[in-house]
Amino acid sequence: MKKLTTDIRLIIGFVLAHILMYFTFQDKAVFWYIFTASLLFLISYAILNEELEDQVPFSSFIMYGAVSGFALFGVFWLGNSLIELLNLPFSKEISKLYSRLSPSLLWHYIVLILVIIPGEEIFWRGFVQKRVLKHINIPIGIILSSILYASVHFYATHWILAFAALIAGIYWGILYAWKKSMPLVIVSHLIFDLFLFVILPFY
Repeated sequence: MKKLTTDIRLIIGFVLAHILMYFTFQDKAVFWYIFTASLLFLISYAILNEELEDQVPFSSFIMYGAVSGFALFGVFWLGNSLIELLNLPFSKEISKLYSRLSPSLLWHYIVLILVIIPGEEIFWRGFVQKRVLKHINIPIGIILSSILYASVHFYATHWILAFAALIAGIYWGILYAWKKSMPLVIVSHLIFDLFLFVILPFY
């Protein structure tokens, strides 16, 4: 743990992520512009400071990625269905999130697929989690990395987004630690987001 707190590259990357995400969530009107620019910067930082892993053949990472992405969406769909069934107040929070952050223009979907999804995985799993796991064991490292990932989502002022990020972060963190394939987790994230925003959106 002591070595973890002295990992300067990790600390700088995490601080930069917080600064960038703080500004990203400040204004809905420029959200997609700032989010895209932030992820491009974090991708560059991650690639310069950590080697990405890809230990799974193309056909396998496509299959595992698609199945795992669909499975995670299924978990979220069940959770949302339960919230609606029990008429819990979280339903309004989810509705507000969709209206504020969902892609609405063609270029939003393009940058979501080409920049934002790969960027989040490259930085948070390929850089943050990988560096964390150099210093502590895998289960604790995945949880800690996922908490760090979730922490930047609090700037959206909707706690349920941070909670969703925590669950998804743990899921993709386990997947990356298990298969050691960045393309696999990117595909998983892509399939999840396609269902969440395009195929079966909750709102």
